Amino acid sequence: MINYRFKYFGLAVVLVAVAFTVLYFGFNFRFEMTVFAVHSAFFETKMFALFKTNFADELILLLYIVGLALMIFSKEKEETTGIIQKRHNAMRYALFINFLAQIFVILFIYGQGFIAFLVLNLINLPMLYLVLFMIMKRRVTDK
Repeated sequence: MINYRFKYFGLAVVLVAVAFTVLYFGFNFRFEMTVFAVHSAFFETKMFALFKTNFADELILLLYIVGLALMIFSKEKEETTGIIQKRHNAMRYALFINFLAQIFVILFIYGQGFIAFLVLNLINLPMLYLVLFMIMKRRVTDK
């Protein structure tokens, strides 16, 4: 676990990701840059190639993943055994709910909706864990 202060930096990174998401979907935000790809199959298949692309969607996902990871792996100011147990419970429930969602989507969602879920699934589990952990942690502190 890392210092609890990283949680605030992670939250800031996630908020930047949210802002970029709004810009991307609402205002067609583009961030053109040259990238190196081990494998790319869009209009043509390329291996170990450099090409120019809109990197905005990759940047947004990277920001979400880094920000959420910082929030997840940051200690609480006072990390007690009760908090550690709540972390374990939150992860167990988040995994279970995420697996149920994956099974549902595999059985009932097709086409672009399925692809969209696969992309969102990169951040579903960490977000679900954080929400469950915050709820469980609040119950500990309310008692």
